[in-house]
Amino acid sequence: MIILKNATVIQFYPAHVISGVDVVIENEFIKAVGKNIAAKYKADKIIDASHKIVAPGIVCAHNHFYSALARGILADIQPSTDFISILKNLWWRLDRALDEESLYYSGIIGALEAIKCGTTSVIDHHASPSFIKGSLSILQKSFEQVGLRGILAYEITDRNGAKGLHDGIEESAQFIQKIQNEKVEGKLHLIESAVGGHAPFTLDDKALQLMAEVVSATKSGIHLHVAEDEYDSSFSHHHYRKDILERLEEHSLLNSKSILVHGVHLTNNDLEILNRHDAFLVHNPRSNMNNSVGYMNRLHQVKNLGIGTDGIGANMFEETKFAFFKNQEAKGKLSYSDFMKILQNGNEILNRYFNYSFGKIEEGYAGDVVVLDYQAPTPLQSENLAGHFLFGISSRDVETVIINGKIVYEERAFAFDTSGIYKEAQKAAKKLWSRMNAIR
Repeated sequence: MIILKNATVIQFYPAHVISGVDVVIENEFIKAVGKNIAAKYKADKIIDASHKIVAPGIVCAHNHFYSALARGILADIQPSTDFISILKNLWWRLDRALDEESLYYSGIIGALEAIKCGTTSVIDHHASPSFIKGSLSILQKSFEQVGLRGILAYEITDRNGAKGLHDGIEESAQFIQKIQNEKVEGKLHLIESAVGGHAPFTLDDKALQLMAEVVSATKSGIHLHVAEDEYDSSFSHHHYRKDILERLEEHSLLNSKSILVHGVHLTNNDLEILNRHDAFLVHNPRSNMNNSVGYMNRLHQVKNLGIGTDGIGANMFEETKFAFFKNQEAKGKLSYSDFMKILQNGNEILNRYFNYSFGKIEEGYAGDVVVLDYQAPTPLQSENLAGHFLFGISSRDVETVIINGKIVYEERAFAFDTSGIYKEAQKAAKKLWSRMNAIR
């Protein structure tokens, strides 16, 4: 049992701040929350949270941990002047060069850095065409070794031929079954799985039908890039005479677990279909700016809007600030509180996949908690929490992280030495870059 004593507890959305609260965590769940209740319990660990903020776990709703070893890449990358050339010259060569070792270190580095930023869950989207079978289990090992929660998916695509497509389908179906078999009744597990896909322009109708069969059989949802660049929308109209989400809907691929990503160039019809199925759209502002794909100025029309990084780390404080300032620059219609709701919606995705409650410091909710050492220079209240978050609180304030009721990061340190992991990751990165240079 862990007790956080005399904390200032916050809730992102609806915004709520209350001071002088004790939080009791037992096993994987929050057992009790209230003023002056610590004395009622015998704890294994008591953390004095006076002058600290206790926040619900933060979710990165879309990431690519396989890109962790691309930082500062020194491989021979040809100049890329558009989105498709970026994919072909960089990312599709990187994913083909991944092997078991480089994937493991990508996963564990991604997990370590997520937790240091106060991110307790990552919804990851993986691709490694030369190492498909067992790849999600390697990622699961990385997540569980560090203690990070996640929803994992393999990127199904037909761009690597029929065998690549079928191997991706098989990996997805088998991993979902593996996760189901590992569940223990009444215990909250760390890992769930979705049915991943690259993007509709690399998925023909046969591929979509095969994905739909897995979704139906497993009662899962898809995790898919859509309309990131104009090319995806143009491709759909040119080859299928349909908007992108019309294609997905016709193949029965949309449901309340669907995680659709980017959506920069979705049509009004697409948005209507998205909302009708109670699906999620995940905004990735830094990635969109980096790839020069444009800005989706109708984010306010999305019913379930989340936020992710698309592989640019997992710092959700930073990503949410970028989203806010880009919205301001583009004269968007999202309000301060909307950004807190966007952050909260990552936990709503977890609710639907894990079938437990996430995202609040309340009795019965998952024991995913972040302790922040933020000294507010002005009163911190429910009415101005968004202002403090967007203009003040940051990952530098993350002091302790609890996931699934276990302390995984305490007083800005892990319980194990990470220096050796980073050294091995550097070696793996050099070998990965060398393999990339052999791929044309």
